[in-house]
Amino acid sequence: MPLPSSLTLGSLRVDTPVVLAPMAGITNAAYRRLCAEQGAGLYVCEMITSRGLVEGDQHTRDMLVFDELETTRSVQLYGTDPVYVGKAAEILCAEYGVAHIDLNFGCPVPKVTRKGGGGALPWKRGLLGRILEHAVAAATPYDVPVTMKTRKGIDDDHLTYLDAGRIAQEAGAAAIALHGRTVAQAYSGEADWDAIGELAASVDIPVLGNGDIWEAADAVRMVEQTGAAGVVVGRGCLGRPWLFRDLAAAFGGEQVATLPTLGEVAAMMRRHAELLCQHMGEERGCKEFRKHVSWYLKGFAAGGEMRRSLGLVDSLAALDRLLAELDPDEPFPASELGAPRGRQGSPRSKVVLPEGWLDETDGLGCVLAEDADSGSGG
Repeated sequence: MPLPSSLTLGSLRVDTPVVLAPMAGITNAAYRRLCAEQGAGLYVCEMITSRGLVEGDQHTRDMLVFDELETTRSVQLYGTDPVYVGKAAEILCAEYGVAHIDLNFGCPVPKVTRKGGGGALPWKRGLLGRILEHAVAAATPYDVPVTMKTRKGIDDDHLTYLDAGRIAQEAGAAAIALHGRTVAQAYSGEADWDAIGELAASVDIPVLGNGDIWEAADAVRMVEQTGAAGVVVGRGCLGRPWLFRDLAAAFGGEQVATLPTLGEVAAMMRRHAELLCQHMGEERGCKEFRKHVSWYLKGFAAGGEMRRSLGLVDSLAALDRLLAELDPDEPFPASELGAPRGRQGSPRSKVVLPEGWLDETDGLGCVLAEDADSGSGG
């Protein structure tokens, strides 16, 4: 079977079947622009909460910033109340001109699951369906596709992904993305690509695979193995935005593995910091950049003092001075190819859930609390 060269989500066509997973504190407008400069794809804004958006929370509104060249605006929305999610979807379409809305049903963070949100919510099949229906109904007049992201289930004894796929299809969702881990696994262990294949075989809407895509070759292998229509990439691109160049090449039929020298990585670091400063101002932009330093330099020989100094950088001039001290000819550390990046952690012995959450699977009578600042991507 030939590799897909593009991705169709309702009325939206994505030139490469690759989606940047929303990551809290990472996938802001500057980072999305940086990644988009590397290759085509769908670049999703950090997750926002429906309640925060509907109630006019300033922090939520501040996250809805888009780069001037960001022609396809994509936002991930979190919510547990169908009415709020519907209202939020309408605001995104009418006031922010978004072209794609993704609903988060995969976040494993305890403060989210203890209120029945994120990866816990699909256990309540009825509630899941109503949330999807409200979002789709609100977005349809604007011709904006709604997709959902989920996990295999709460744990191995409480799997939900096949039901979630059926419900998403029935509700009119344009696609479903599956992270091949349970909530209990969080980011530990290996992603179950067989589950992605099983879901793809069970629904007619596109299925996107997520989990353990560290190199472009992994994405190709996932699609070939599972029949997925595309891939969602999260931690694999941390400190490696050029991964999207490799992915675009791979889905275009070219086998490319970018191995940048330290000088080329330094240039990418400078571009990232520059974009952050353009969007946030120099002081805040440099502070935001600091968290990315260890990812960019992972495996390189740069010493502890250099890393500490870069981790305290407070101006572009200071960054330029430090980057100039790096050896521009140092080759990319091959040992990092295919290696996990970002958080991994340990599996959880118990997922924190609302009391009695597992007693029934309907959930239509649930009244769930929703924070205005909940969670991460999932």
